[in-house]
Amino acid sequence: MKLAFVTSLLPVQDPVTGFDLANRVIVDAIRERGVDLKLIGYSSPGAEVAYSDDAIVLGEQDITNARASAAQKARWLLQAVANNTTVSSAKMLACGRGKIEEALAAAGPVDGLILNSVQLPAAYPDIFGRYKSIFIAHNVEWLSAFQNSAHAATRMERQLYRRESSILKRLEDELCRQARFVWTLSEEDRHSLVAADASRSAFLPLVTRFDPPDAPAADRKVEYDLGMIGSWSWQSNRIGLDWFLDEVTPKLPQTVSIAIAGQIGQPAPDAEHPGLRLLGRVPDARDFVRSCAVIALASRAGTGVQLKTIETFEMGLPAVATSSALRGIADTPSNVVAADTADAFAQAVAEQVEASRKGGFKTLDGREFHADQRRRLGEAIDVGLKRLDSNE
Repeated sequence: MKLAFVTSLLPVQDPVTGFDLANRVIVDAIRERGVDLKLIGYSSPGAEVAYSDDAIVLGEQDITNARASAAQKARWLLQAVANNTTVSSAKMLACGRGKIEEALAAAGPVDGLILNSVQLPAAYPDIFGRYKSIFIAHNVEWLSAFQNSAHAATRMERQLYRRESSILKRLEDELCRQARFVWTLSEEDRHSLVAADASRSAFLPLVTRFDPPDAPAADRKVEYDLGMIGSWSWQSNRIGLDWFLDEVTPKLPQTVSIAIAGQIGQPAPDAEHPGLRLLGRVPDARDFVRSCAVIALASRAGTGVQLKTIETFEMGLPAVATSSALRGIADTPSNVVAADTADAFAQAVAEQVEASRKGGFKTLDGREFHADQRRRLGEAIDVGLKRLDSNE
């Protein structure tokens, strides 16, 4: 089978962001099934494209809002309004229709397309709609945008999120209806889309990398009782961080040391706790996570899957997690406590930290979790590819 993987950003050699990690693992899983896979999309500045011999680059784009100037954001918004599309899909219009047609021709005759997330496929729906396809919904984008609107800082921001949500609902519904099969990254998302029919949809349990994780170190050096790490400029992540700082942190014992890694941005948090440390960007995310006795997974919004949750479980670390943070997890490890209210979360953290100090909470071997997730991922990939190859 020969397919073209159509994506806003091409998979990279050394993925860092959640989107890049998911892309690389999904592409690896498809290629493992023996599929001849061509890749079509934009490259990220400074990033080395994975499988470059099979990649067809539409151009280079930095599409991150946090790094864009006010003028660039305004241009994206104007283009979105002019084309009755979302800001994220407006960014994809830079290459032009001709470049898309050239890329598909360069890929050669294919048996179908894998449309990776909504951004690029929704920018050129009439072109990609000529092919049978599998649609990968990394998130339920319309729902994420709607949730973000409820937490918007200004009226204008709230209106923009609601505009995005309305358009995204239409675009995602169309992509799901046109696709032969739909992959989501969590079971919850599968039921939030129009493709909830089990015969033509499945969720992909992810890992953060294809190779198994290392065995747990016997002498893990702990520097902090509790740790959090994330891309806090993303609104859905920031909602969880603010909830943790505003509602959970005041309920924690004053003796607990709390480290938060990742650039937070504005508005700066005003939480007060004697053990709180805002570290900003850290040199190595995994080293930081290993240095924390317990990990707080405090997602409160968003859809899709939390890659930091998966990474924590692959490393076998004790954690306290909200149900939102456990999206896409088939089996929760035994050293993870689920809690959704601030009181329950704070109590679980205090108990986990106390147990850790006494040596009661041991690190698990995350290789078992990784192997189970990867096996389930392969099974879901097989089901989708079989449906795409059928005449149904």
